[in-house]
Amino acid sequence: MPDNKNERHRTSRIGWLRAAVLGANDGILSTSSLVLGVAAAHATHSSVVVAGVAGLVAGAMSMAAGEYVSVHSQADTEKADLKIERAELKTDDKGEHKELAAIYVARGLDPALAKQVAQQLMAHDAIGAHARDELGISEASRARPIQAALASAGSFAVGAVMPLLVATIASPARVIPFVAGSSLLFLALLGGLAARAGGAGVLVGALRVTFWGALAMAVTAGVGSLFGTVV
Repeated sequence: MPDNKNERHRTSRIGWLRAAVLGANDGILSTSSLVLGVAAAHATHSSVVVAGVAGLVAGAMSMAAGEYVSVHSQADTEKADLKIERAELKTDDKGEHKELAAIYVARGLDPALAKQVAQQLMAHDAIGAHARDELGISEASRARPIQAALASAGSFAVGAVMPLLVATIASPARVIPFVAGSSLLFLALLGGLAARAGGAGVLVGALRVTFWGALAMAVTAGVGSLFGTVV
């Protein structure tokens, strides 16, 4: 028989995986697009590199702030719901037992068994049972603002460094093809790794990220070229 203690479920990765993949993807894509747009506008090599560095710093800070605010809003909502639930447990314990039992009946348990399960779970951890089964709040999915902010900022910086290094090393005449090609490769690898970590198809994940990355870079480079010609 398989040992259940050794089972590994991917739901515990949802929080940090989402933030890390989003950050790294944005780091690669926004920085490479910025570099390509500036380079296509016929800027000097030093201006292209400075733009890339500025994009890295600004993007990392923006990702951290945005992720912190959005996830903190989720955490605030969870706290408010739990506060309401604690109040209801104090004022209407019997009604909360019935409510939890009804949830289990709706999931397929026999009413008598559902009542027994609700009683035992609430005797063990009443607020935990209602948080999990009524509100859908679990330890794996619980909002962690600081963790999400740090993961987003760090992964954005790591992703942004890749095209920035290529832009710095490449000669001025080869910045555009080198940055575009390497960035698409980085995006494909990231998409494949993210899909593998999440248990999805590696090829589909890689192609999906690469397609949208290529589109974003092409549009940005086109705009840079247009403005470089007009201005």
